[in-house]
Amino acid sequence: MSTLRKICPRRNFLLPVLCVLLMLSYPGAAWADIGPKPSVQICFTGMDPDVLCYGTLLSERDSTGPASVWNGDEEFALCPEGEFKIWKAFVDYKDEDGFFFLQEFWNCSESGQLAWTYYPPSTFKVLLYYPESGTFCVSPIYETYAFDSYYTVNLTGLPGQAASSGTNAVLTAVESYNYIPELRSLTVRIVLTILLELLIALLFGYREMSVLAFLAVVNLVTQIGLNVALNVINYHSGPMAFTFYYALMEAGVFILEAVLYANLLHRFSGQPKPESANRAVGYAFTANAASFAAGLWLAHVIPGIF
Repeated sequence: MSTLRKICPRRNFLLPVLCVLLMLSYPGAAWADIGPKPSVQICFTGMDPDVLCYGTLLSERDSTGPASVWNGDEEFALCPEGEFKIWKAFVDYKDEDGFFFLQEFWNCSESGQLAWTYYPPSTFKVLLYYPESGTFCVSPIYETYAFDSYYTVNLTGLPGQAASSGTNAVLTAVESYNYIPELRSLTVRIVLTILLELLIALLFGYREMSVLAFLAVVNLVTQIGLNVALNVINYHSGPMAFTFYYALMEAGVFILEAVLYANLLHRFSGQPKPESANRAVGYAFTANAASFAAGLWLAHVIPGIF
């Protein structure tokens, strides 16, 4: 107990901690198959929009999510109306590495893109089919590298583009994830959070430059660590995992900041340690609760910020 009193001079410190733990442990309803799903999105450059082209992703496995290889039974043929010849061409395609066609395909000449946004294969090949020439173009083997994996394929000079018959051509896909928006949103979140928490510090009566400087340094370190970790989670696991870990890690940041403020802030404020610690814990709880709520609000109003 003596050690606890040294770390947390006021028992009031335990109240906000218990509140956070209770919120995190509160049971909630769960539904299967909700929230965003991983995706693989291919952008084709140099595609001739006047030449009909269909595309799919061949899978290393014979199924993924609801998509699966055709088992030979007409009842299980997932062929869109009016697209039987295209579907049959993909079904009859024999990949040299034994990859499977899972009965999902798109008209790529209309959009210049192929977007598999619901349980795409994690190990795949890009396969294009030009029905006017009967030509296939296939890529080497690729793997998803993020929750949303982006690739760019340059089709300039491929035989299918000229609608000429001949041997199948090889596609080359290049990872094209745009990291600039991620860095921009990371910077904006950190700056906005620090400004918000410093504003709350003024409302709590912290006006000494030494105190504000100390709070700014602590917030800078914790917010950089928190937001970088959240960006990595969002990149690899998506927004559902981001939201879960956001709440958990924000609680951890509050506890860390509360302990630091309770034990060190009095050195900068000139107040007696017990009074300073009590106010510091209240500030840490309020500031982190406000930044957490603001983060969720921004994610709803400006989804791109995360």
